[in-house]
Amino acid sequence: MLHWLAAARAELVPPAPRPGAVLLDLGCGAGLLAPHVADKGYRHVGVDLSPETVRLAGAHGVHAVRGDVLSIPAADESADVVVAGEILEHVPDLPRAVAEACRVLRPGGSLVLDTLAATAVCRWLAIGVAERVPGLAPRGVHDPALLVDRSLLVRECGRHGVGLALRGIRPSATGLIAWLLRRADTVAMVPTRSTAVLFQGYGTKTGTREG
Repeated sequence: MLHWLAAARAELVPPAPRPGAVLLDLGCGAGLLAPHVADKGYRHVGVDLSPETVRLAGAHGVHAVRGDVLSIPAADESADVVVAGEILEHVPDLPRAVAEACRVLRPGGSLVLDTLAATAVCRWLAIGVAERVPGLAPRGVHDPALLVDRSLLVRECGRHGVGLALRGIRPSATGLIAWLLRRADTVAMVPTRSTAVLFQGYGTKTGTREG
């Protein structure tokens, strides 16, 4: 499912605004986003805690470094796009992670994210169901206590100059059935009105912080 989400995430990444523009990929993992943004004109920089995933990301063309999203090893306003895909639901300090992501983002730059909501229905679907379907999510990968409070996320982004819009996203029903029947290798992610389970966020940094 991480492959499906990477493709959907890339759709929110705008073309590079200038030569040498930097896309900073937080929690880059093995570089799954790389093939989906390769033609957008960025220098793709990744940050991840795992030495093994940093190595794998490098093999996919990502300039990856080992680091923590709670203390990003990058200068202030150094990235034109900051992407946080399927990482915020794993961090113990959401406000700090948001502050760091916004710190390294240039004014006028884009913040793109996807994560899981702190709701009962999300706990049931993303943990109770998805972790029991082979190939969807590894067992124990999500801590229910770390699922993301949407209001807090939007509020913290606003405090750091990013007005974040949210939209729900889910696997295509027909695509998922075909995948379960082994008739398809991938599943398209489609927008949905509800942000109560899996959702994307997109915003532009204005350079103006709230008090």
